[in-house]
Amino acid sequence: MTLPDTLAFERAGLRAWPGIEVEWDGAWVRRASGRYTKRSNSVQCFDPADEDDAEMRILAAARWMQQRDLPPVMRITPLTGPGVLAALDRLGWRDVEPCQLLAMPLGPTEPDPRVRLFDLLDPVFLDIQQRLQAYSDQTAAGMRALLERVDIPAAGLVAYAGDVPVASALMDVADGIAVAGNVVTDPAFRRQGLAGAVMRSGLAWAHGLGAHTAALNVVGDNHGAQALYRGMGYTRQYDYSYRIPGAL
Repeated sequence: MTLPDTLAFERAGLRAWPGIEVEWDGAWVRRASGRYTKRSNSVQCFDPADEDDAEMRILAAARWMQQRDLPPVMRITPLTGPGVLAALDRLGWRDVEPCQLLAMPLGPTEPDPRVRLFDLLDPVFLDIQQRLQAYSDQTAAGMRALLERVDIPAAGLVAYAGDVPVASALMDVADGIAVAGNVVTDPAFRRQGLAGAVMRSGLAWAHGLGAHTAALNVVGDNHGAQALYRGMGYTRQYDYSYRIPGAL
């Protein structure tokens, strides 16, 4: 099976993780979400050919973010044109946080009996995510506000050890692509296959909705997550990173 291209993955990612406030400038999209995750508080380009007036547009996007009390951030993917990269270089924006988009074909998958599915906005699921992620109340409120904007099929997932929730994730289905996120395991229960159990159950749910491909984003130096996902069959599709003004 041929996997989707970069544009398809990025479009699916935008639908799965949309941003609370979204504004388009040609093929560039600005997202603001009250500082909850770098990806949902950034600007990125969806067409490498859309690079006219790049320097002016970068500065305009930076002002837009600063007006929302956000640090200027640009997400760099293979859809970022060379003219935009050159403009960022001239402006002194530096590269941070190298990441990867991993994906694999999705076939029938067996759910794990230890895993329970929740509505994405179920207070029980949100409370479990907050505890396992060690989020402050403010960060948890930002997560909820962002998830309220998701308008595609989505589910919260929780793995239990007895009656205790010990691992969690969320899964969205956008244009046939199952996008996983917020995967977390209680440190006391790591290396017991629980993150994999959560993932497999989410993928089984997504396959039941017609998803044919699975994708996720992972930070480049998160070697534990890299090993987990590659062991499940995910492979690297492309790299991405972020640019921030050099003075920050």
